Order: sequence, then C-alpha cells, then structure tokens
Amino acid sequence: MNHRKIGLYFGSFNPIHIGHLILANYLVEHSDLDEIWLVVTPQNPFKDKKNLLDNSYRLEMVHLALKDYEKLRPCDIEFYLNQPNYTIDTLIHLEEKYPHYTFSLIMGEDNLKSFHKWKNYEVILEKYMIYVYPRLSEGEIPEFFIKNPHILFVKTPIIEISATDIRLDIAKGKNVRPLLIPEVWNYIDKWGFYR
Repeated sequence: MNHRKIGLYFGSFNPIHIGHLILANYLVEHSDLDEIWLVVTPQNPFKDKKNLLDNSYRLEMVHLALKDYEKLRPCDIEFYLNQPNYTIDTLIHLEEKYPHYTFSLIMGEDNLKSFHKWKNYEVILEKYMIYVYPRLSEGEIPEFFIKNPHILFVKTPIIEISATDIRLDIAKGKNVRPLLIPEVWNYIDKWGFYR
C-alpha cells in the first residue's frame, strides 16, 4: 500500500492570505508531498482572543481560498482536541485517524529556531520529516538542526506578508485586496470582519 505523503502547515490563518497560498502551493509542487493540509489552529484559551476571529469563520476562509487547489486542503482536527494544543498530540491523533498516510511538518525558519522548546520536540524529530521554508528572521538556527537528516530546507519564495498587518489595514480602511484571494476578501467585507 502506497502511503500518501501529507505536509501539515499549521496557522491561525487570521485571515488566510496569498502568502500562505504561494508557500503551500510551491511546496506541494516542488517536493515529494502529495498534499498539504492547512491546519487551522483553534483559539488558545490562554491567549488574548480579541483579535482572533472565531474558529468557524477562519476555517471557512481557508475553504474559500483553497477551493481551486486540489492538492491543498483545509484541516480542522485541532478544533476537536484538548486545549492547549501541542503539535505532538495532533500528529499522534492524525496517525490514528489516517493510518495509511505519512505526515510531515512544514515550518518557517523562525519557528525552527525555537523548535527545541516545543513539547516532545525530540520525538517529533525522530518520527517525522520537517520541511523548513526561509523567513527573514533574527538569530541562528541551532547547529544540530542544520545537520539533521529529518530536516529538509526548501528554497521557497520568501513571502513576508503579515496577517496582523492585514487586519490593522482593514481596520484603518486601507485597500488590502492584492493580499487576499478575492473570495476571502468578499467574505471579510461582507461580514465586516477586522473593522
């Protein structure tokens, strides 16, 4: 049985923007991954919620953004897991639910720099491939990550678009349309999100 290779791209996607899409699409087209699932992370009960749209709205925007991309899929698995959410728990849960799939992680270089602080990061590194895309960020990547055979550095386009900036610009009445898939912009506009 040929295992489908699934890359997991975690984010709040608040809102999903073209940067997320360019990156995910580039990775799925230029790697051995069959699909990339955009895992919408739920509200963290310990974090300030006032800037985070409700789970269902963010998931809907991801659905709207991905509908023309066969290899990219929305994933809401973390909505149903205990909070706070640790990636290791999500991975174990996905493996139980989809035994015929092989899962990998996708993360930016900025996240890799603090990856050694994650819960059970050694277990993740031992069992899963991690695809790392470049980000403009301060600090060095720990040496033992650079040489690790489970960490693959992928030369994607460097996209520095910030969902935070998009939200702030919408609140100021600025035009952010080039940064969003039209259906996502229409949805935000229709509901008056982030104003």
